[in-house]
Amino acid sequence: MRVLHVLDHSLPLHSGYTFRTRAILKAQEALGLEVRGITGQRHDAQGPAMEEADGLTFHRTPGRPSGPPGVREWREIGALARQIEQVAAQWRPDLLHAHSPALCGMAAARAARGLGLPLVYEIRAFWEDAAVGNGEGREGSLKYRLTRALENRVVARAEAVVTICAGLKADLVARGVDPARIALSPNGVDFALFGDPPPPDAALAASLGLTGADAGPVIGFIGSFYPYEGLDVLIEAMPLLLAREPGARLILVGGGPADAALRERAAASPVAAAIHFTGRVPHADVERWYALMDIMAYPRKASRLTELVTPLKPLEAMAQGKLVAASAVGGHRELVSDGVTGSLFAPDDPAACAAALAALAARRDRWTETRAAARAHVRAHHDWAVNARRYLPVYQAAVENRLKRSAFATRGATNAPGP
Repeated sequence: MRVLHVLDHSLPLHSGYTFRTRAILKAQEALGLEVRGITGQRHDAQGPAMEEADGLTFHRTPGRPSGPPGVREWREIGALARQIEQVAAQWRPDLLHAHSPALCGMAAARAARGLGLPLVYEIRAFWEDAAVGNGEGREGSLKYRLTRALENRVVARAEAVVTICAGLKADLVARGVDPARIALSPNGVDFALFGDPPPPDAALAASLGLTGADAGPVIGFIGSFYPYEGLDVLIEAMPLLLAREPGARLILVGGGPADAALRERAAASPVAAAIHFTGRVPHADVERWYALMDIMAYPRKASRLTELVTPLKPLEAMAQGKLVAASAVGGHRELVSDGVTGSLFAPDDPAACAAALAALAARRDRWTETRAAARAHVRAHHDWAVNARRYLPVYQAAVENRLKRSAFATRGATNAPGP
């Protein structure tokens, strides 16, 4: 079976979105499927019209989004739909698999109708909620409601719908979508990418003052600095943590919209010397920073976005044998079993965050057990080599449903009364 994946952006750009896409396509290839990707106009990396990245083939949509709001998005949909049709005419896919946002889904729905192909639509997050979480939108605004309505329209047109977690599925069911039409494909990791972790870089550790008998634990976060990630809560927790663990240090790796505000907050902290910002680092260097960290902290704030959506980073951390402390929002509760595979604490609460980190630090005798339980959980439930198989019955059902609809339409036309 040939599957054309319709995407917002892809490799060689690096993001949680592109890493999930890479994992899906690689795992599907291993299962014997032929796969390609096509990106819309928001993929802003320079490159050829057809590009290979990490052994995967991606087609690009020419042009850049332009025009006033509303018109711009409609033009994007049209441009991507036309490009899907052109690629399909040459490559002949059996199915279109569109991934959120809804602009990709609507373009794929338009193209699927013209090509007579089945459509599977995968929702990784509700992008109206993501816009609120990023500080780029307001819940209940006209744009918010229009985005939600567009997504509902795509869902109605798709043969099948896939979500990454139970929270998103429950929200769709509450909107009236038949749960039988919704499959789950949870976030996962490619264990082929996670061998034995490298030893800590002694020179890097020394440059940060992480040496000595009383050093540690090292608390870490690696990712994008968005307001909903709650890194301000983590910074506020550090004085309370150091009161119990004087050698504790915090390393924040990455950047994003909240970067400047977080640096200002850290500089004003009474334990500013214990908080280190690295800025963005090359993807190839991320493992060096992971190797320095004992506990990965994910203090996401409570919101619709964080309650409904499961993140990828905690799974990657557990796969690498790291301890995980996370706020008890819905997205984290689906991934972490408190006291077994990690630690959960009340969101938006620096004292609760500090207490959880201090409790983990104090239980060094259980670190090996907790790390092993977390890694085993990820391998059992979030390994892409296994989870990619979830798509196979979804694809088969979508193809069969499309054939039934085509046959019904044909019979209807045949039996229609003459002039």
